[in-house]
Amino acid sequence: MKIGFLPLYIKLYDDSAPQMRPRLEAFYETLAQTFEKRGVEVVRTPFCRLDSEFREAVSIYERESVDAIVTIHMAYSPSLESIGALTETKLPIVVLDTTETLEFGNMQDSKEITYCHGIHGVMDMCSMLSRYEKPYAIAAGHYEESDCIDRAIGFVKAARAAKALSSLKTAIMGEPFFGMGDFSIPDEEMKSRFGVEILRPTPEEMTAYADAVTDAQIDEKFALDIENYGTSDGFDEAEYRENVRATLALNKMLSDKGACAFTVNFDAVTGLKTMPFIGACEAMQRGIGYAGEGDTLTASFVGALLCAFEETNFVEIFCPDWKNSTLFMSHMGETNYRIADTKPMLKRHAAKYSSIVNPYSAPTRMKGGKGVFVNISRQKDDFRLLASECEMLSFDEDNFAKSVRGWMKTASSTSEFLTDLSRAGATHHSIFVYGATEDEMVFFADLLGMESVII
Repeated sequence: MKIGFLPLYIKLYDDSAPQMRPRLEAFYETLAQTFEKRGVEVVRTPFCRLDSEFREAVSIYERESVDAIVTIHMAYSPSLESIGALTETKLPIVVLDTTETLEFGNMQDSKEITYCHGIHGVMDMCSMLSRYEKPYAIAAGHYEESDCIDRAIGFVKAARAAKALSSLKTAIMGEPFFGMGDFSIPDEEMKSRFGVEILRPTPEEMTAYADAVTDAQIDEKFALDIENYGTSDGFDEAEYRENVRATLALNKMLSDKGACAFTVNFDAVTGLKTMPFIGACEAMQRGIGYAGEGDTLTASFVGALLCAFEETNFVEIFCPDWKNSTLFMSHMGETNYRIADTKPMLKRHAAKYSSIVNPYSAPTRMKGGKGVFVNISRQKDDFRLLASECEMLSFDEDNFAKSVRGWMKTASSTSEFLTDLSRAGATHHSIFVYGATEDEMVFFADLLGMESVII
């Protein structure tokens, strides 16, 4: 993750009080190092005061391909000096609103005004950004005594995810599940609206990938899977070797085509002898997006979010718990193993669906933790993002060892949440982003020009 760290200033102070600069420049460096300690690469530029200086700084950030510009007002800075550069760039804007001084009460030294009044420069600039309809996010607070640095980083993550979507390649194997209309989006619309290229490997291609897998490759992966996942009743070695072959063929196809997301319809697997459930789980663990049943829309957004939020998971609401006001989250066998709370156990599916060989999955329970439930839907005129801060509950045991499972607690009651979700047009495929916030997901939607609704 990389930011362009833009210090805003005013020429008047250099002319009238040049002695201010050393302390403010030292504070700018302190903030830059604070970001770096959190794993963020920081592109520094000199204090900017005039239009030409802002344009030069922004051009540097563009050449460096930063994920976002993070602004910091070192003092008041007239917005008309910076607004041209900030509104003409395609780079996202994250506003960090902080000061070196923590306390500014009645007994503070009046000289501190000089070093602590950038806030009205923030207001001037944000008013203009709003007027020009330039999406931006803001994180305000003291840099040491609040979480404003972490909030700013969260917004940069959202920006990184939005950027990733615009160049994403998503593969679909087979056709979408017949009759499911909520996530059905034409390939051309995914490209024209979001920049997502939909890849359609043919059955012949997938068969060729499967045939190219060697026995030695299968032996190596087979041994790792037995060690990592373990087996349950009904395990058949010959069957599972074909499941391993399907996973390895899938991995090679994704690599060759540069796909960062994919979807498979279990009911219409083409070119492989079985449904690669394990491959889907491991792909999400590696940061590759996934959704079931031929859902290129949700798969693409999972892939984009995984570029910045590695604990992102494809989920589906299965059953309501009216009494305890929770929702049971599950799917056939796909989950991001990064959020596994139990050791996955290989399970043989008795139903072959369209497979020649019985598929195997390795279900696990989703770990407890707070995050955001996200849903992407196509409305009449455009797309809509729904977001709701929820919590995946933690348990020591459960009765669902053979299922992908998680229990999500919503902010409102189960009945209210489900009512609001369907009133807003949610699809039945969704995303859970551990550690994210609603504000981050709203910024993500803003950068994509999408409507966002908080549930």
